[in-house]
Amino acid sequence: MSDPTTLTIVEAAAAFRAGSLSVNALLDAYLARIERHDPTLNCFITIMKVEAREAASEADRRRAEGALRSPLDGIPIGLKDNIDVAGTPTTNGMNWRRVPGEDAHVVARLRQAGAVIVGKLNMHEGAFGATTDNPHHGRTHNPWRRGYTAGGSSGGSAAAVAARLCAAALGTDTMGSVRMPAAYCGIAGLIATKGLVSTRGVVPLSFSLDRVGPLCRSVSDLGLMIEAMVGFDAASPESARPPDTPMDPLMDCGGLSGWNVGVLANFETIEQESEIRMAFSDVLGIIEESGADIRTLDLAGFDPAATRRAGLLISEAEAAFALKSEMSTSPATISVEFLKMLEYGRDAPAWRLVKAQRMVAECGNAFRRLFDEVDLVATPTTPQTAFSFERAAPDNQAEFAAIANFSGCPALSLPCGLSSDGLPVGVHLIAPPFQETRLLGAAARIERALGFQLALPEMDLSVPKI
Repeated sequence: MSDPTTLTIVEAAAAFRAGSLSVNALLDAYLARIERHDPTLNCFITIMKVEAREAASEADRRRAEGALRSPLDGIPIGLKDNIDVAGTPTTNGMNWRRVPGEDAHVVARLRQAGAVIVGKLNMHEGAFGATTDNPHHGRTHNPWRRGYTAGGSSGGSAAAVAARLCAAALGTDTMGSVRMPAAYCGIAGLIATKGLVSTRGVVPLSFSLDRVGPLCRSVSDLGLMIEAMVGFDAASPESARPPDTPMDPLMDCGGLSGWNVGVLANFETIEQESEIRMAFSDVLGIIEESGADIRTLDLAGFDPAATRRAGLLISEAEAAFALKSEMSTSPATISVEFLKMLEYGRDAPAWRLVKAQRMVAECGNAFRRLFDEVDLVATPTTPQTAFSFERAAPDNQAEFAAIANFSGCPALSLPCGLSSDGLPVGVHLIAPPFQETRLLGAAARIERALGFQLALPEMDLSVPKI
C-alpha cells in the first residue's frame, strides 16, 4: 500500500480485518507526515509518539488474534488541547500546563474502542475565537493556503485531519468551533445532541453551550467516531441519556424522497461572499434532485447577529467562572486580549446576562419547533471561505452555526466544493435532537451526490500562494 494515510477510517478498518495493513504501519505513515508537514502547519502542541506506538502494538496484537474492539481499533486520532489525557499536559491553548490524573470521559470511551491517541492539537486560546492565531503556541495554517486561518477554535484539529496528520480528531464547539474549521479546511465535522457526548474532562468555555465533536474526512467516519463517543456520564451534570433506539452510524437513507428541508429566511440578512451563496444554491439543487422539498421558513423575532452577541456574553461570563483561579493567581498565563474578554464577562451586570440567556433559550426553543414542519434545516456553514491572517477576522463567522448550540440540536458540516480561488466551502445540516442517525444518513446521501473529495490530490503544504 503506497500511502495508507489516504484511507478513510472505514477503509483502514477493512484493511486491518483483511490483514493487508498493520496498525503500526498506519501509525508510522501518519508520524512521518507529522514530521514532514507539522513544522509548517503547526497543528500539534504535544506529539505522543511513545504512547501511540505502545497503543498501536497492542492493537496489532488484537488484530493478529482477530479480536479488534471496534472499527476505530488502531486508528490514529488527535485531540484538541483542552481535552484531558491522563499524564499528558493540557494547555487549553494558554500559557500554562496542567497534567491531569485521568482521561476525559470521551477519551476513555475512544480508548475502550481501541483508538490510538497521537497527540494534542493547537487551538484558539481558551477555545474563545475562530482563527487559531494563538499568542502562546503560534498560528495553525490552513493546509489549503499557508498564511490563511484553519478556523477555530478547533483549528489544529481540522488542519491535522485535512493534511492527513491523523485519521480523525476531536474538537470542541461552543458556537461553531468544530463545524467552522471543518468548512475552512474542507473536511466534515459533527456535533451530537447536547449532552450525548460528555464534556467532563474538557476545560470549559461555556457550560451551557459547549460540545465535543469529531472531525473526519468523510461522513461515514464521523458516524463511527460519534458512535464510540456517545455514552451517559453520571458524573457530568450536562450529560443526557441516549435514546433507546441504537445509533446506526453507517445507515444508508437511499434518497431523500418525502423529506422536507428547511431554509431560514432570517439568514438572508447575513453578509456572505457571493461564492458561498452560489455553492449553497447548488447544494439545494442537489437536495431537490434527491427527492426532497425545500421550504423557506421564518423564525419570528430571530436576529442572527443579536443572538450571536448574546451567546458571546454567556460564553464570556461562564468562561470567567471556569477560569477564575487562573485569572486571580496567574493572569500572566492569559493574553491581554483574552483576559479582557474574561473580565468583561465577569463584570457584566446580572440583568444583561439573564437577558442574553433568555434570548438564547427562546431562540433555541423556537428553532426546535421548526422540526414540526421539516426534517432538516440547511445553511452554509460559514459566510466566507478561509481568510488571511493579515485580515481582521469577520464578526459574523458563527452566525449560521451558532443556532445548533442554542437549540441543542445535532449538526454537521460537509465540504461541497472549492471557490474560484481554490478554497473549500462547506454546507451545514441541522436535525432535531437525538436524530443523529437520520442526519448522518442524509449527509452521506448528499456527500455521494456531490462526489467531492478534498483530501486528494496531495496538497502543497509549504509554499504560500502569492
